Amino acid sequence: MDHHIILYTKPGCHLCDGVLEDLRLLAFEMDLSVATVDITSAPALVERFQNLIPVVDVEGGPLLTTPITIRRLREALAEVHSPSDAGTLGRP
Repeated sequence: MDHHIILYTKPGCHLCDGVLEDLRLLAFEMDLSVATVDITSAPALVERFQNLIPVVDVEGGPLLTTPITIRRLREALAEVHSPSDAGTLGRP
């Protein structure tokens, strides 16, 4: 199953670079579709995420903010497909 992920980032964000590298590593383990979105491309994104980036949006799952570890990414992806957790994942 393909996991759709959006990584919200901005230029010069070293934490974002680390999360992107973790997502690339996870792509070897599972089917990931990762899109990066530069928050500076839209004022609404800057307003929403300026102090939170990096932010990972797992389709159908949680919105992750720092600290984002590879372990948290794996857990979030696993939760998306766990029937026992259906409906319990929320967004801040």
